[in-house]
Amino acid sequence: MKRPASFVFAAAMFAACSAGLTAPAHAQDRPLLRISSGAADNASLDPHRATSTADKGVAAQMFDALVRFPAGSADPKALEPDLAERWEASPDSKTWTFHLRHGVQFHAGYGELKADDVVYSIQRAADPNRSSFAATFALIDKVEALDDYTVRFTLKYPDAAFLGRVSNYHGGNIVSKKAAEKLGDKFGASPVGTGPFAFGEHVTQQYVKLVANDAYFRGKPKLGGIMYRMIPSDSARELAFTSNEIDIMQGKREQRWVERSAKRGMQVDIFEPAEFRTLHINRNIKPLDNLKVRQAIAAAINVDEIVRYAGKDVAEKGCSVVPNGYLGQDCGAGGYAYDPDRARKLLAEAGFPNGIEIKSIVSNISAQQPIMEIVQAQLAKAGIKLNMEVVDHATYQAKSRQDLSGLVFYGAARFPNADTYLTEFYDSAAAIGAPAAMSNFSHCSVADDAIRQARVEPDAARQLALWKEAQAKIHDDVCAVPLFGLKQVWVHSDRVNYGYALKGALNLQPPITELTTVKAP
Repeated sequence: MKRPASFVFAAAMFAACSAGLTAPAHAQDRPLLRISSGAADNASLDPHRATSTADKGVAAQMFDALVRFPAGSADPKALEPDLAERWEASPDSKTWTFHLRHGVQFHAGYGELKADDVVYSIQRAADPNRSSFAATFALIDKVEALDDYTVRFTLKYPDAAFLGRVSNYHGGNIVSKKAAEKLGDKFGASPVGTGPFAFGEHVTQQYVKLVANDAYFRGKPKLGGIMYRMIPSDSARELAFTSNEIDIMQGKREQRWVERSAKRGMQVDIFEPAEFRTLHINRNIKPLDNLKVRQAIAAAINVDEIVRYAGKDVAEKGCSVVPNGYLGQDCGAGGYAYDPDRARKLLAEAGFPNGIEIKSIVSNISAQQPIMEIVQAQLAKAGIKLNMEVVDHATYQAKSRQDLSGLVFYGAARFPNADTYLTEFYDSAAAIGAPAAMSNFSHCSVADDAIRQARVEPDAARQLALWKEAQAKIHDDVCAVPLFGLKQVWVHSDRVNYGYALKGALNLQPPITELTTVKAP
């Protein structure tokens, strides 16, 4: 079958750029998989800095961890050996010892993975100056290499869910110590891991190319590489897919789009985890420091209407600031009742009988802007004018972390445990501008004691009670309005075989493994 010119051109470009890489030349003879996540560009491929969906998805192909979620799974009960072939924990879950595989090679000639690389990687992941996930590793008292293939962690307090922290997700990924020290701040532009694909080339706002790592310890990939195309326009991306210029793309997480695409014969993938959509209320910006104003905002938002728009197959209404399905979620406090008349009354009681204006930085991606337009219309009915500054997604991320937004619409999926979400979004230590800043856009602090006590509580029942207390306090103080969980929606060509059953992916993109294949158009 004659290949389209675009496929031949892409393959030629791939072959040309691969010539100077460490990947074997015969990788050029294997097919190239072409993907578009809808991102305008990749900000960083450093796994300890990759926070956006697009960045995490690309980085995930290049790095491994001590343990991993099997391809196609987001179930923490299914964690299995990765760079560690076995491990054991002390009876009190405070000491964990991992035994590494022998012979695992880093990309680009950086040599064999050793225990020193693991120690360096975890210390790096725990450093807020070098990692966006430092809070995840704050419980580690010490990590040490006992020999070249044995690593021991000593924790400050028991953590039965510790394996999730060192899994192939966020800061758990292992980097080459030698490469990271050599490249410094430039590591995110030339990442070095042990995964099935190695970094090839990044052309700003055009593409990122990865090449097959034929020395991968699980076996030589069936693909020659992956090209991540930057196609932020939904219509342009869909056109590229239907014209066979890309093989996998991120779809719209909208019911109507899903149903229309399925009718057109597209292979639609809907999978977990849902990214939990929350509207954070920034009390650092007046008049949002007033509780009655925050209560008015909550009363003015009709979550049921938003969920109906998103759709039954892709959206599930939230009942707490902790996402649906997470261990420790408690819905006892209930949601906020939609009542625009009460919202107006609350504003008047707060001293704003003529209403208020709020500024919000909003991403132009299809998973955010339409929802915020609905919120804008709902708030207007209660006398709240929402001035939206619509920007590209990278700018939205940056400006939100500069505390420039009164309302921050944020979607995230984390390890499914209440502590991970409460710590990142509602502990004051994680507030924007704090030394350990993560994603507490609300500047919430009312539940600090309960969150921190739960984190170190060895008794499971008591821990659940503390998480419940934290959620109730956050609810009563209206730090944020929980909206809904939005599942991942991707589309793949019938020429693509993932090599596994796709039910979940914590990195929010279909994993591409050594077993993934694609047939030429």
